[in-house]
Amino acid sequence: MPWVRRLRRSDFGETRWGGPWLALVALLVGATALRLVGVRYGLPFPLLNPDERNIVPRAWAMTHGAGADPGWFDYPTLVMYVLAPFQAWHDEPSYLTARVVMVVIGAAGIAAAWWLGWKAYGTLAGFVAAAATAVATTHVAYSRMAVTDVPLTLGVTVALALMVIGRIELAGIAVGLAASTKYPGLILLAPLVAVAWGRWRRLAIAAALAFVAFAVTSPYVILRFGDAVSDAARVQRAAREGWLGFENDPAAPIAFVELLWDALGPVLVVAAIGLVLALVHRTRADLVLAVFCLVYFAQLMTIDAHFDRYVLPLIPALGALAARLRAVAPVTLLLLAVPLTWSVRETGDLTKTDARIAAHRWIVENVPESARIAVDPSTPDLAGYRVIHLLLPRPGEPFDPNRDVDRLRAEGVRFLVLTGAVEDRVLAARTHYPRETDFIQEARREGDRVFQVRPDGRFGGPWVEVFRL
Repeated sequence: MPWVRRLRRSDFGETRWGGPWLALVALLVGATALRLVGVRYGLPFPLLNPDERNIVPRAWAMTHGAGADPGWFDYPTLVMYVLAPFQAWHDEPSYLTARVVMVVIGAAGIAAAWWLGWKAYGTLAGFVAAAATAVATTHVAYSRMAVTDVPLTLGVTVALALMVIGRIELAGIAVGLAASTKYPGLILLAPLVAVAWGRWRRLAIAAALAFVAFAVTSPYVILRFGDAVSDAARVQRAAREGWLGFENDPAAPIAFVELLWDALGPVLVVAAIGLVLALVHRTRADLVLAVFCLVYFAQLMTIDAHFDRYVLPLIPALGALAARLRAVAPVTLLLLAVPLTWSVRETGDLTKTDARIAAHRWIVENVPESARIAVDPSTPDLAGYRVIHLLLPRPGEPFDPNRDVDRLRAEGVRFLVLTGAVEDRVLAARTHYPRETDFIQEARREGDRVFQVRPDGRFGGPWVEVFRL
């Protein structure tokens, strides 16, 4: 295969069209453009991801008199600190500004993937790792959401690259910063120990620097350690117990492999072969990438809430491992057309108006503010209305007594808003949620459905039904 040999010999070297840096710039421009499509989806409401509601308002409050203590520790505070300066000139939390910041961080993550692949296996590997990260469906989707997962992935990638080049102390700082975006960043200690094994002084310095970096960027996690441990333990417990929508999933190993396939497509197979080769040859780069991937994936096995974002930190490392097979690098790049097609298709749905926005407009125009309304989670805020927020059904959680039409009527509720974002998942697991299923059927049987909107050529997102009780 002479064309493969030519590619290996040039290894993206300088040509009259430019060298590897031009290729990286072109990749970043295309990836950023893809991520900017749909960045306004659902605005002014955080309908892309409910976690935006937990993060952006707290970042906004920090620059509007609330101080640096978020008073909430489901996540560490670095991401909020990064977002806060960009909220300073807004009169209310700006989800758009926060999302644009995340697009920039996502682009930085692609550049970091290039660096990781380059330092691990050469320039061509850098391009493959960056391209895999650029088109991976999960990375594309979460790069336009103002949540913690893409910053975590950036921190993980930088830390791994520093370990690959032997900068142990700097890697320690990167580990602390990654953990300060999201607690699972602490898993980076495993490859750090592996690569620094036997160099105990450098390892001790790196560990100390990791702690300092974490403490400086998430100080209130340390100052309010008891509260932070309680919040983090609650989040971890909920992840272990599962979440609405995952009741019928296969076992965790299969579920997370499926999510990796959904992100990378057939490139995952190439990455798996690269992982096997890394375990056989065990260069420093092999050791760093293999230990991280195996330990990170092992901790996923304890989780029954199979969110796609949980596999994000693996994407750049798997891209680099896929690039380890230099002889098939052209084939690997061609295979990336599969996740690129998926990402483009999913992005196209974000050019539509979310059905929940249409329902919100109808309510504002047709329902008096004096009316009391019960609403599902994952719906737009109804400022000025008297609202009862129905609780999200979850495994192991008690039944929400407000999911009862007679009770709502007795409490003076005149309207009920249900959405497929919640109820489709309930109906798919009706054996787990029999009373919640009965509530949906009861609402449709006894309520007067005065408005409904479903996804079609004009509207995206989940369906919404509004009932007069």
